[in-house]
Amino acid sequence: MLNGKSALVTGSTSGIGLGIAQALAAQGAHVMLNGFGDAQAAQDAVAAVATGGARVAYHGADMSRPAEIEAMVRACEAEFGGVDILVNNAGIQHVAPVEEFPAERWDAIIAINLSSVFHATRAALPGMKARGFGRILNVASVHGLVASAQKSAYVAAKHGVIGFTKSVALETATTPVTVNAICPGWVLTPLVQKQVDARAEQAGISQDEAKRQLLAEKQPSLQFTTPEELAALAVFLCSPAAANIRGAAINVDGGWVAQ
Repeated sequence: MLNGKSALVTGSTSGIGLGIAQALAAQGAHVMLNGFGDAQAAQDAVAAVATGGARVAYHGADMSRPAEIEAMVRACEAEFGGVDILVNNAGIQHVAPVEEFPAERWDAIIAINLSSVFHATRAALPGMKARGFGRILNVASVHGLVASAQKSAYVAAKHGVIGFTKSVALETATTPVTVNAICPGWVLTPLVQKQVDARAEQAGISQDEAKRQLLAEKQPSLQFTTPEELAALAVFLCSPAAANIRGAAINVDGGWVAQ
């Protein structure tokens, strides 16, 4: 379905981003991965995505640095001839009461979770318009729709992502470029696993009990959303059937915001 298309997926060496990258590649898209840090993790991710024969590249842009984000978009255009699909997925988390929240952690979360979405979109959108096709998918969060305590920076950033999604969707409403947000609830990514580990250690309970408690507080289905489910939604949003879905914030959250 996506043969000949090219995709750039930020924060894609693990978790949700990797799942989306794999699904897009399975549909025939060439994919540029992104992540910074562990070189082995990057190599493993490239290998995982390249299994179906799609061309796969990697760029180690730091998503808190606008110049590196633009360089990554240009590298994808040079490698594949364009960026047809942009998945803004990179994100970090920090949990603390606002009066104890380190200012540098606030700045980093806003930079990586929100500002990077602007910088990547700004760089990629002109090419999409020129080629007559574009799909911008912003991986927001259920925390872009509702709040939780001790996550002020993350909640602010994700609310911002949804607002940004709506604004750019209106600006591109008469073009062949669509802009939408995906809002997962609890997904057992490395980011969430850290919260499970902390809960288990603090309460002296098992991993399974920590997971059950985490889900029971927010997610009525008592099931984690999976990267594969989110990836399938991403593939649909890239399809012709989704051409008139614009500015949507689609929650995949086991009933979290239905409460």
